[in-house]
Amino acid sequence: MKVFHGVTEARELSGCALALGNFDGVHLGHQALFAEARRHGTLVAALTFQPHPGKVLQPEMAPKLITLLPRKLELFESLGLDAAVVQPFTREYARMSPRDFEASLLDVMGARHLVVGHDFTYGAARGGTVDTLREAAAARGAQVHCVEPVTVDGLVASSSKVREYILEGRVSAAQRLLGRPFDLEGTVVRGQGRGRGIGFPTANVDTQNELRPAAGVYAIRVRFREALQAPWLPGVANIGVKPTFGINEVTIEAHLLDYSGDLYGRELRVEFLERLRAEHRFGSVAELVGQIKRDVEAARVVIARASE
Repeated sequence: MKVFHGVTEARELSGCALALGNFDGVHLGHQALFAEARRHGTLVAALTFQPHPGKVLQPEMAPKLITLLPRKLELFESLGLDAAVVQPFTREYARMSPRDFEASLLDVMGARHLVVGHDFTYGAARGGTVDTLREAAAARGAQVHCVEPVTVDGLVASSSKVREYILEGRVSAAQRLLGRPFDLEGTVVRGQGRGRGIGFPTANVDTQNELRPAAGVYAIRVRFREALQAPWLPGVANIGVKPTFGINEVTIEAHLLDYSGDLYGRELRVEFLERLRAEHRFGSVAELVGQIKRDVEAARVVIARASE
């Protein structure tokens, strides 16, 4: 998949079918836009913005991102897109008139099929709508295709709902809207070594991901970043402050089941399958060890079911 850094670099996409949006999370609603674009073009692309417009226009209220740009682009490619246009978003760009925005896509890029969600707006003060975009496209012999919201059991798949579920620790609910488990990536760094001391060595995952599940214990699957086609490794993760040991810093620690080897410095992708329990303070290390053993068995059941 080719990546263009801005509309003006993407002239070779002339005639393409172009899906428009922020696409944070690349959930089922976004995937429906890509599927619609594939129905109308042999060259299919997505236009997204970097950084997220909210971080420029209302930084104090900007949402935590579900997917950082590298992961977003990887998901685009996995869904069959031929190209991605990453448009730098600045305050100056936000002041672009709807007419100039239309011209950038239809004249500069030469897109012939634009695919948007039902509530798509664009241009300064969000003055452009699906109807005005459709008029601008028709005047140039192009078409706009509007995709209705995707629902799962009556609930609309949206980035805000996915974000809400993850922050609540409801990762299995988020998975239903994403169409895949929520994941994050990070590098294994040295921790306190307490897990190894009680018989459950853990990988302390240092991640740049903005969004992390609520504190608790989770059934997970892990792959090494350099071997993403390899089989998943089952595991259990704890997100929290380790209250039994009086540690206040929030960490993500993953214990890989049936695995031995040096993990320090390795990059991992961690998929969160199900929250097993909330974080608790135990009266003794022995009580904690007993609970971890139960967590491991519960995780094995969840992971086996996910692998079916």
